[in-house]
Amino acid sequence: MTFHWWYLLLILLAIVLIHDLFFSQKHSILRNFPIVGHLRYLLEKVGPELRQYIVANNREELPFNRSERSWVYASSKRENNYQGFGSDQDQTATNYLFIQPELFPFKLTPDHPNHQDPYFLPCAKIMGEARKRRRPFRPYSIINVSAMSFGSLSAAAITALNKGSAKAGCYHNTGEGGLSPYHRHGADVIFHFGTGYFGVRDAEGKFSMEKLKQLVDNNPQIRAIELKLSQGAKPGKGGVLPGKKITAEIAEIRGVEKGKDVLSPSFHTAFSTVQEMVDFIEAMAEETGLPVGIKSAVGKLNMWEELCDIIYSSGKGPDFITIDGGEGGTGAAPPSFANHVSLPLLYGFTQVYRLFQEKGLEKDIVWIASGKLGFPSKAAMAFAIGADVINVAREAMMSIGCIQAQTCHTNFCPTGVATQNPWLQHGLHIGDKSERFYHYVKSFRKEFLEITHAAGYEHPAAFKMSDLKMNTSDQYQSKGLDEIFQYSKTEVPFSNMKSLLECDYLGAQASKPITQALKQ
Repeated sequence: MTFHWWYLLLILLAIVLIHDLFFSQKHSILRNFPIVGHLRYLLEKVGPELRQYIVANNREELPFNRSERSWVYASSKRENNYQGFGSDQDQTATNYLFIQPELFPFKLTPDHPNHQDPYFLPCAKIMGEARKRRRPFRPYSIINVSAMSFGSLSAAAITALNKGSAKAGCYHNTGEGGLSPYHRHGADVIFHFGTGYFGVRDAEGKFSMEKLKQLVDNNPQIRAIELKLSQGAKPGKGGVLPGKKITAEIAEIRGVEKGKDVLSPSFHTAFSTVQEMVDFIEAMAEETGLPVGIKSAVGKLNMWEELCDIIYSSGKGPDFITIDGGEGGTGAAPPSFANHVSLPLLYGFTQVYRLFQEKGLEKDIVWIASGKLGFPSKAAMAFAIGADVINVAREAMMSIGCIQAQTCHTNFCPTGVATQNPWLQHGLHIGDKSERFYHYVKSFRKEFLEITHAAGYEHPAAFKMSDLKMNTSDQYQSKGLDEIFQYSKTEVPFSNMKSLLECDYLGAQASKPITQALKQ
């Protein structure tokens, strides 16, 4: 007798039918609509992918729409990142941003550094100079890698970002997971730690100054220390690293148990008041000689007001302040935290900057902004409101292959960026991806400089709030940022680009041949 394959199919369907009708207690759809109900769950599973590639238009997706991702991908791959046939955005929409160009743009002369190197764009300020730290630091690049831990990101991703940063002259923030071997490929490093004190904790999980000193002494590429108070994705909530992402290597670096969930507390044990925090900052700066800063999302302002009072009366405090917008997203968080707790960057940054300005303290701080700023037009906005440096996280991830699958917290990142799965990491080619990040940064700095020159300035530090306008209502009225936020950014001391080449505190990348050639 001839066997027909459709007999087997009928048998399988019968088994599914019986299972759905009598054994599927958790799914009402399957009990009421056996077999065909599975189609609903299939569509639900692949729905995000269908919307991402087929349904949504170029400007609809969040957190980053297709047009934004395409610009990052094209820039990192050295492809054409231009667009034709004009803007596809509604320029009359509320909150739409305009950068006002000058009638006569800034003109580059043949001997100008940016005529010879269109990617040269250091920070206009020096971290630690105002408070006379022993090892001040001027970031070689105004765009740098934000805090993303080894553990949250894969070894391959961290390595690619560090190698790309070394080539582009960026600093690489370690994130709170500690300094790993993958952060040691030549880039300047900002060592970042939070309430878990990973990498600088004692046997009881408390902060160890001795371990911090030893870490800094053994790793001269560490140029600054960042103390995390909170982050935009989950302010007021401790970090979470699932046990399935904690390998033996991660456990050793962090000083925790392998395979066990790591829950950082929502508060610090090294200090409990603003004054104690300032004393803690000064102690770290004295012991290491490095600039020390803080990172925080913004909500209530009473802590910031107290910090201003302490700095004003004592002259002591952080050398830099990183404001993380509520748009932040590399850390996994409950939706209620990610969506509603803390202010977006534009609102949070302006409130804190204005407080410091009222006391005349903003000049001595290097201001760092983060929160979806990895695009030249948004960077212009950040510099206009007072930023000196910007950090990028998800944009950096996209430059090395992230496709916004939004599975970072599951350990099943399909591109190998945010997973500890060896097979998935295998897909991320470090050599290729480090080059992609390098070219993304170069394209960013070049385009940002072109926007700066179009506005009539030599360096982005010169942007004024009045240079940018924003639509403020459905009446299509636009106002300058100074009118909206009721202050004018303080002028940053800056003479010219040539003076930045002569700085003794420029990052490790100052030894690059192009910089040496520019100095000559």
